[in-house]
Amino acid sequence: MAPQPQTQPQPQPQTGVGGGIELLESVLAQARAEDRAALVGYLPAGFPTVDGGIEACVALLESGCDVVEVGLPHSDPVLDGPVIQTADDIALRGGVRIADVVRTVREAHAATGKPVLCMTYWNPVDRYGVERFAAELAAAGGAGCILPDLPVEESEGWRKAAEQHGLATVFVVAPSSRDERLAKITAAGSGFVYAASLMGVTGTRESVGREAEELVARTRATTRLPVCVGLGVSDAVQAAEVAAFADGVIVGSAFVKRLLAHPDDLPSGLADVRTLAAELAAGVRRKATT
Repeated sequence: MAPQPQTQPQPQPQTGVGGGIELLESVLAQARAEDRAALVGYLPAGFPTVDGGIEACVALLESGCDVVEVGLPHSDPVLDGPVIQTADDIALRGGVRIADVVRTVREAHAATGKPVLCMTYWNPVDRYGVERFAAELAAAGGAGCILPDLPVEESEGWRKAAEQHGLATVFVVAPSSRDERLAKITAAGSGFVYAASLMGVTGTRESVGREAEELVARTRATTRLPVCVGLGVSDAVQAAEVAAFADGVIVGSAFVKRLLAHPDDLPSGLADVRTLAAELAAGVRRKATT
């Protein structure tokens, strides 16, 4: 199968068609109103187990993440680095299915009232059925989908289904994207733009690099959508660095690493991801200026 201490008032749960993208937009707008970047966490569904993965997503949202992306594990990922590949392999060997991904979205959203998206490669959605996937994700209270390998030129069918069901369609841009290409991608997307800060696969980095800031500036020149940066952030210092120029900071591999460090002790893993989420939440609020 191809396949985040909160001190602000908590949004009330919203479920069903029409609530997803509005909630996502509201949460991102609230972060901007507070003069900070949003914190977006990522974890694959089914890792370390389906129930454990749900607990981990809730832990992120209760501990500082404004939004969570639930990954649909894929047997042959093209964007994910070795850390997330390891987690995907654990989930796939555990028998995770699309129904488990939808359940993870539903329960994480219902428990916190916060936006939960699905991040997935296109093949599983295409095989499952575009309308069916969009309808089930919306019914679960999902905020939308991040589709890193779906070309804009081939996305009309998905975008129509997503719009019908009140879901955001988030596309990924990279430093290699030319300006005209950025304009085409951002015109087709909704919710926010996912800016991959470095060329290559996901994973924590020692530095997020100047390319990220340049990419955000170029992307903002084409759209009014929030621009959230991912691929590399692993600690509060880096989160503050990215928050100085981006609308959102996306963290995935660092959370997965914390869970992988406790393979037989889920409570300790959950405590570890809660600690990291709180540190990162403080980082995006610190918003480094250098």
